[in-house]
Amino acid sequence: MKRVLMLAAALAVAVPAFAQNAAVVNGRAIPSARVDQFVKLLTKQGQPDSPQLRDQIREELINREVFLQEADKRGIAKQPDVQAEIDLARQSVLIRGLFNDYLDKNPVTDKDVQAEYDRVKGAQGDKEYHARHILVEQESQARDIIAQLRQGAKFEDLAKQSKDQGSAAKGGDLDWAPANTYVKPFADALVALKKGEVTQNPVQTQFGWHVIELEDVRDAQFPPLDQLKPQIEESLRQTRLRDFQTSLREKARIQ
Repeated sequence: MKRVLMLAAALAVAVPAFAQNAAVVNGRAIPSARVDQFVKLLTKQGQPDSPQLRDQIREELINREVFLQEADKRGIAKQPDVQAEIDLARQSVLIRGLFNDYLDKNPVTDKDVQAEYDRVKGAQGDKEYHARHILVEQESQARDIIAQLRQGAKFEDLAKQSKDQGSAAKGGDLDWAPANTYVKPFADALVALKKGEVTQNPVQTQFGWHVIELEDVRDAQFPPLDQLKPQIEESLRQTRLRDFQTSLREKARIQ
């Protein structure tokens, strides 16, 4: 009777211990928590949790343990090139953990997203412009084009000589865009035009000399916040992370 009780007690201890392990390979346990960690990682990447997924992870962990034990037997970790790789991998894991910890403790809030959305929307302005342009090297060329337009030449025909080959093939058409899409001298000249007007003087930018025609103006078409929220959140996270990295570098004593 005493032996039966001892056996029952041993089983009572062994069953919970076994439940804590996904497998035991050559006496070395693989904790079930390690399977859970992999499941958590994969579900974040979009894979649903399932018994099949857990079985696949368990098999992968068993393979890793078998291979790791063999590597230990052969002293692979003592090889200089392997030691260097292990060190680099350790650095990568710790640095990634540092960045994730910082972002977790400094999250991007809905208020942050709304403020950035408002800023970008405000910077774009409330108008979009449908413009054409002809870009040439010399001011004299641009003035000659303006003169030809005054005499009745078609803008689309003269645009074929434009240095901007992308728009030249479309009669100089730049499609719809907010003014701040363009460099400042171009944008200033564009918004000063009325519908159907052409610049009376050439406009100089770092690209050359422009002749600009304004075809039409409309209220700006800006996507709603819900559509842009994921991109804004990621952009703010990356900006926040870069600022953190810069601050650490600036505080470091480098000799």
